[in-house]
Amino acid sequence: MLDVRRLRLLRELKIRGTLAEVAEALQYSPSSVSQQLALLEKEAGVQLLRKTGRRVQLTPQAEVLVAHTAQLLETLEQAEADLAASLTTVTGTVRIAVFQSAALALMPDALTRMTARYPEVRIEMTQREPETALHETWARDFDLVIAEHYPGHAAPRYAELDRIRLTSDAIRLAVPPRAPGGAAITSLPDTAGLAWVMEPRGAASRHWAEQACRSAGFEPDVRFETADLQAQIRLIESGNAVALMPDLVWTGRGTTSQLITLPGDPHRTIFTSVRRSSAKRPAILATREILAETAESIPAATP
Repeated sequence: MLDVRRLRLLRELKIRGTLAEVAEALQYSPSSVSQQLALLEKEAGVQLLRKTGRRVQLTPQAEVLVAHTAQLLETLEQAEADLAASLTTVTGTVRIAVFQSAALALMPDALTRMTARYPEVRIEMTQREPETALHETWARDFDLVIAEHYPGHAAPRYAELDRIRLTSDAIRLAVPPRAPGGAAITSLPDTAGLAWVMEPRGAASRHWAEQACRSAGFEPDVRFETADLQAQIRLIESGNAVALMPDLVWTGRGTTSQLITLPGDPHRTIFTSVRRSSAKRPAILATREILAETAESIPAATP
């Protein structure tokens, strides 16, 4: 009979591409991964890997096993969820991937609520960009991801992951309390020629902000790039930049920035995703319940 742990290593190699990355993800040594895959080849009785330069490539027979392994892992995860559901106490670990503004606005209160209501559930949180986090949740690095969807910029979809809306927040133009040069800023076109701060290229928020500026008739002068939203806020409040910011970033803090509503009142959607095979695990159900309560309790920002 084929060894499930070795089959998982083969699937990880398909996902991650190199033996070194598999070893790092699963905390093995590369030599141990190689040895286990060699044993799997003996068990299967067929060649599973072939060398291509410094890398290894899966054979067609390995691809067959990977497809079955994905189904097998889903079945095992469903069995674990059913077993956990049969218990009277909600226990276990939930590994959460979350982007920065959700980590700041949602997680502190959510963790406090979880501790009070489900003390035997351990939450482990890691900050990740949404697109990366969705892939890593599909790959089983995380159990739950909090991700975002900007208007016209859909987040990646994986058939194995579900998607439940958590909340939404308005995206507004944030400008300093006193506009540079003393000119009044009342709309997006008024910021043409001013210094902008945005997230690095590749982020959904960056793509959306650039498109919004271009639709308003100008190319934004992006002088500052940072994924740290707290740094963005400081640049705005100090009078050095303007930005398009979602309301969630202001949760739990006041601001001297002016928040200007955009035409059409665009909103960002925030959602959670888990693997469908683990969606009924009590600890995950409990975490989603608490996250929904926390999101519901956040007051809307006042422009």
